[in-house]
Amino acid sequence: MIRLQCQLAVVPMRREPSDKSEMTNQILFGETMQLLDKNEKWYMVKLDHDGYEGWADKKQLKIIAENTPENISFADQLFVQIEKTGEQSIYIPAGALVGSGQSQNKEQLSSKPAEILKVAMMFLGAPYLWGGRTFMGMDCSGLTQIVMRICGIDLPRDAYQQAEIGEVVTFIDECLSGDLAFFDNADGKITHVGIIFEDEKKERKIIHASGQVRIDAIDHQGIYNHEIGEYTHQLRIIKRIS
Repeated sequence: MIRLQCQLAVVPMRREPSDKSEMTNQILFGETMQLLDKNEKWYMVKLDHDGYEGWADKKQLKIIAENTPENISFADQLFVQIEKTGEQSIYIPAGALVGSGQSQNKEQLSSKPAEILKVAMMFLGAPYLWGGRTFMGMDCSGLTQIVMRICGIDLPRDAYQQAEIGEVVTFIDECLSGDLAFFDNADGKITHVGIIFEDEKKERKIIHASGQVRIDAIDHQGIYNHEIGEYTHQLRIIKRIS
């Protein structure tokens, strides 16, 4: 088995082996993966941390020893400057896997509601980007995956996969800050996710990526956007994972 590692800040993962192909995900610095297939310019890889598969440019990944462990320390700020051995320092995004002394260790992190909300708020204003996982652009499940990673909780990549984790919260009135809310489309497929919290007025809100990472109201029906005066997402299920 050939294993690879991302040693750039962020690398696009594409559906097909072409720069013109849709970006379905991003690989962050330090993340490791298995090589599944290759051609002259591209690697087909499977990420170790969540099993996500896609194509990446061969020039942007490095072959590593088969037994190289994946780091368990995460960058916990929007961008962290690190020194690469024998090279110029680079900036890496929040959630990237780094060595000790450059981040928080997973064992030091907290999944308490206050910590989850603090980390989530750090991404407010980040533009929506399909497949994105950084402050420069992220999608809804990319937001929840990175926030929870920084708080010591591993989640799969897509919203429908994340909905399979944790315990069901039956009623919106029973949800707590840090719970995940999932939303479906007209066909009943889960296509959206966000993080629920209570504001200072004890009103339930949700932070999610829709156009940008933003805060909206949420009730038993779904997400209500006060700016446009309508519901934008239909609530399907609430899960408690922390």
